Amino acid sequence: MAVQAVENSTDTTTDSPGSFGPAVALSCRECGERVPLGPSFACTACFGPLEIAYDLPTGDPEALRAAIAAGPNNIWRYAPLLPVPADVAGKPSLNPGMTKLVKADNLARELGVTGELHVKDDSGNPTHSFKDRVVAIAVEAARAFGFTTLSCSSTGNLAGAVGAAAARAGLRSCVFIPHDLEQGKVVMAAVYGGELVGIEGTYDDVNRFCSELIGDPIGEGWGFVNVNLRPYYAEGSKTLAYEICEQLGWRLPDQLVVPIASGSQLTKIDKGLRELIRLGLVEDRPYKIFGAQAEGCSPVSQAFKNGHDVVRPVRPDTIAKSLAIGNPADGPYVLDIARRTGGAVEDVNDAQVVDAIKLLARTEGIFAETAGGVTVGVTRKLIESGALDPTLTTVVLNTGDGLKTLDAVAPTSGPSAVIRPSLEAFREAGLG
Repeated sequence: MAVQAVENSTDTTTDSPGSFGPAVALSCRECGERVPLGPSFACTACFGPLEIAYDLPTGDPEALRAAIAAGPNNIWRYAPLLPVPADVAGKPSLNPGMTKLVKADNLARELGVTGELHVKDDSGNPTHSFKDRVVAIAVEAARAFGFTTLSCSSTGNLAGAVGAAAARAGLRSCVFIPHDLEQGKVVMAAVYGGELVGIEGTYDDVNRFCSELIGDPIGEGWGFVNVNLRPYYAEGSKTLAYEICEQLGWRLPDQLVVPIASGSQLTKIDKGLRELIRLGLVEDRPYKIFGAQAEGCSPVSQAFKNGHDVVRPVRPDTIAKSLAIGNPADGPYVLDIARRTGGAVEDVNDAQVVDAIKLLARTEGIFAETAGGVTVGVTRKLIESGALDPTLTTVVLNTGDGLKTLDAVAPTSGPSAVIRPSLEAFREAGLG
């Protein structure tokens, strides 16, 4: 296949180390400055965020589709499009990805959707959230840079994903979480044998602490997946876009509803879709991306509704703790994408989140964590407001397993009745 530059830049002199596949440089999202690949996340010229720039394989889309189809049944089938070595599939990994794209006809009827409605259910990943995707890419960067400890700041899912991936890769892990997370996520993060540290405060407090730790001698040799490894880590979210389009028969969905925490997942899904268009793997046609937040932590939604370009930080207060990032780093870029694609950013309150979790479970047999309740709840709200077209092909993301957030639904979910072990008691309860 011929190779040509897909990401534009005025500087094309940086050669790509072989260990990073098609990745050629780190490029500033704001000013376009390019620097060599390394454990960096902020531009020294303007302090903008750095992301991966590529020379991706192009030429014959059919040949590339065939190569992908012949690959493993996980994210490594897309290795030619990711910042990972060509032999990545042979290394110790949890091998996440290729989760189910569920055609949600029952949910569609409930919501009044007449077009195709799909749920991309990432609860099927090894630690039951989409975070396994991003961590898998970060582990490869950590190996390349010689890091011996894998770390992160986390609202829960990422902590578990880092702990599991580090254990599989033979690395030490030390992860940091807010002290008041759901117990299920705390246990899952701790069980893999790494160090788990609760920090008094919100996720934003945890993140600030980790940024300080990186600059301290104690943090030497540490790869923080969502700080100094963030450009690589974030690319894992592109695989959601790749899988959705492949599972739809190599076509773009018309509309996607994506939860927003830091906003990185939404921006990288958009990046992945644009890459597929440039590579000729899907037909170039319009698509809309909608962002979903919980009302108790909705800085991006509020900025969108008020027509602002700047996202004002908030202090989170919501049951959707995995989305409780009050100062989302990619918030402004989410606003740009929602407006560019003709989408929107909306929010729902905690009661609506719980209702949506139960609705998805009742109609499709998918038990989503609170973040999934946010996306389904926002989807319903967007349909009711007319912002989302119910006649088009729509994909809604569920990013985690409901078993991690049982407290959200436990008060309203329990036995229909408790009876004596007799047919008479069963009939008396009105269940026969």
